[in-house]
Amino acid sequence: MRPLTEREIRTAFVNCTKGEAKRLSVPRDLAERPWDDLDFLGWRDPQAPDRAYLVAELDGRLTAIALRATGAASWQARRSMCSLCLTTHTGGVSLMVAAKAGKAGQQGNSVGAHLCDDLACPLYVRGKKDAGVGARLPESLTLEEKIRRTVTNLTAFIAKIAPH
Repeated sequence: MRPLTEREIRTAFVNCTKGEAKRLSVPRDLAERPWDDLDFLGWRDPQAPDRAYLVAELDGRLTAIALRATGAASWQARRSMCSLCLTTHTGGVSLMVAAKAGKAGQQGNSVGAHLCDDLACPLYVRGKKDAGVGARLPESLTLEEKIRRTVTNLTAFIAKIAPH
């Protein structure tokens, strides 16, 4: 992924108002992010832990979505799998819900997926971040195939929120 600016990120949001996009917390360490290892940029809001954000460049177009994470539940102590990168975590996966873009979102329609709490899927897939023993199941896929699968899963998720 190419390095992004705060302005690019704020203008790419498709499922919140311009005012909400202007007020949300963008990471201050954008220059230090491992851009070459990212298929998307994801982060949790330090001021509002139930909020998360995801930015991806799909088909040459930057798309950002605002997410809400569900509160901790007893099932989160169990092993769960991220629906994007297929990494399993004990207590490290949350149901994250995004309002749909446009009129559907204004009417309260949303889409949810189980995602890594820290949204570091690209780093887990590449082995740059460790989720613990058994987090990445043995596979015969190449790294490129695993990355492609993660991007395909991400594209499908975003398409449910903001169809092109």
